[in-house]
Amino acid sequence: MRSALKYWLWLTRLPGLSNQSRLSLLRRFGTPENVYLAEEPEFALVEGLDRRQAALLSNRSLDAAERVLERCQKLNLHLVTLQDANYPDRLRNIYDPPCLLYVKGRLPPLDEEIVLSVVGTRKCTPYGVACAESISYGLATGGAIVASGLARGIDSAAIRGALLGGGVTIGVLGNGLDVVYPRENAGLYDDVAASGALVSEYPPGAEPLPGNFPVRNRILSGIAVGALVVEAPLRSGALITASRALEQGRDVFAVPGPIGAFASQGCNRLIQEGAALVADANDIFEAYAARFPDKLRQSKEIPVILPEPVAEEPPVRKAKAAPEPDAPPASPALPVVSVADGDVTPEQAAILRLMSAEDPVQADDLIDLSGLPTRQVLADLTMLEIGGYVKQYPGKRYTRLAEVREDGTNE
Repeated sequence: MRSALKYWLWLTRLPGLSNQSRLSLLRRFGTPENVYLAEEPEFALVEGLDRRQAALLSNRSLDAAERVLERCQKLNLHLVTLQDANYPDRLRNIYDPPCLLYVKGRLPPLDEEIVLSVVGTRKCTPYGVACAESISYGLATGGAIVASGLARGIDSAAIRGALLGGGVTIGVLGNGLDVVYPRENAGLYDDVAASGALVSEYPPGAEPLPGNFPVRNRILSGIAVGALVVEAPLRSGALITASRALEQGRDVFAVPGPIGAFASQGCNRLIQEGAALVADANDIFEAYAARFPDKLRQSKEIPVILPEPVAEEPPVRKAKAAPEPDAPPASPALPVVSVADGDVTPEQAAILRLMSAEDPVQADDLIDLSGLPTRQVLADLTMLEIGGYVKQYPGKRYTRLAEVREDGTNE
């Protein structure tokens, strides 16, 4: 197997060779090893292969391929080739399928599943974050697999929601699987690999170059039955994914936003042009009830918490006299919770200590600062909110409503 893989790596890592040229060579010669062993005059018979591309095949060194194989072994990555049985047929049948996929985790049988690519803008609003988390949670609890690009903003919010729902997730990257981008998503990378798989056509060490992401989007839409755009302006990479989905014959869904809202202009335009309007996961499941009757189950939803309206200025009243300097503080003391008494778990206590009682802290910051897995932090925040120990604000921001004491005493 290793001997065969080194030829796949040789073919896919030749600098300057286009993916269409690789596919043409495979159609002509059958396997990368046959391409490697072919004589130069034979390349003239390959349809669509020009002289410049054919000249690149004169490089027969396998050193780079061997180095990549060793690196994949150390990182516990496995390779899936275009001719492997577990390569998704959905992806294989698009116009420009990648010849080789690097995978971390376990790639489920995607052709048998309801896979939704959930995408959106990096510069999202609290409304977009709430919608992405809520709908993705509903998709996960209802039996779907959520795939996303793990970029900042909507992509990350979608994965967080799906993980909180206990679902399988797929992260499709525009860089090597050992390169975390953005850096704050390191914990999210681990959680996705544990629940499903990280996937890339780029080898270990490949940096997230800007040109990689539009190319990556064809994989993101290609493995799915449909693409959901949660929030996107008119110029957005998420709309590129939607365009690729349409080219590949996939369904396109969009979450509507306020009229005139910059971050929702792309979604509203998609709906005008025929994309299905989505308010919750069940709007998507209706499209697949007949096609996947055995995969669907009753979905749950996280309520979408919208920003609170700004209150009107109260009427001017006569100012009260200032309290005496030694007067007690007006705000009541916070209740005290204890790990020893079983009020909270040690992990919940650690999360509480990272919060302020006054200034809301983003859930992403709590994940980074605590060092705990994303799924655990989100679950603990939910339990703390149910217990009345934290308050949630729009945009997944939290303040604590309790002090932590671990020794169980009143001192």
